[in-house]
Parts: sequence; structure tokens; C-alpha cells
Amino acid sequence: QVQLVESGGGLVQPGGSLRLSCIASGVTLDDYAIGWFRHAPGKEREGVASITISDGSTYYADSVKGRFTISRDNGKNTVNLQMNNLKPEDTAVYYCAADYTLGTPSIFHHEYQYTGQGTQVTVSS
Repeated sequence: QVQLVESGGGLVQPGGSLRLSCIASGVTLDDYAIGWFRHAPGKEREGVASITISDGSTYYADSVKGRFTISRDNGKNTVNLQMNNLKPEDTAVYYCAADYTLGTPSIFHHEYQYTGQGTQVTVSS
């Protein structure tokens, strides 16, 4: 059974950084696409970044481009989301998703088969 567990969330001041991790079990990520999504109260779910593990292709939403970096932890079943220069509008529950059939990065959640439970990120002074 595939499980995804996110970690690394917390409270950070504007301009600060956090690194989120998505740890997968029950699967080897070599042929998967991983996406990071966020959902803030009163807002629609937003895809922020995605990576295809096989070739390292990435895609970022315009709202995070240049500030967030998605990457696989070397040889591990872990995908990280490094978030720099955080803003209050980045506050949300962040969760990762995985899919075996996607051959390209995607920030559309309906295209993913597995989703984790999420981790809260709060950006506030």
C-alpha cells in the first residue's frame, strides 16, 4: 500500500524559509511524478510544484517560481520542497501527491492517484 507522509511544516516569519519533505512507503519513486499542493481556508486548492523523478523535470506555479524548489533526496524515497522568502499568502496546509502514470510534471491534483495528509505552514510575524 502506498503511503505519503509530509513533514517540516511550522510557523515562520515573512522572509523565512522552510523545507517540507514527502516520504513515500510501499513504492519506489523512480518512475513517479510527485506534486506539492496547498490549501488555505477560503481558497481553492493550488498546485505549487511538481517533479518527474525519472528525468528530474520540474514545473512551478507562477506564485512560487523563484522561491520554491522541488527535488528528490538523493536515492531516497523522499521529495523535498524548499521554500524561501516565504510570504503570509503562502500560509496553507501543504500536501504531496504521487502518480505512476504521469510522464510529465503536473500541478493538477485530479491527475494524481495518491495523496498525503498534509502539514501546516504558517507565515506570520
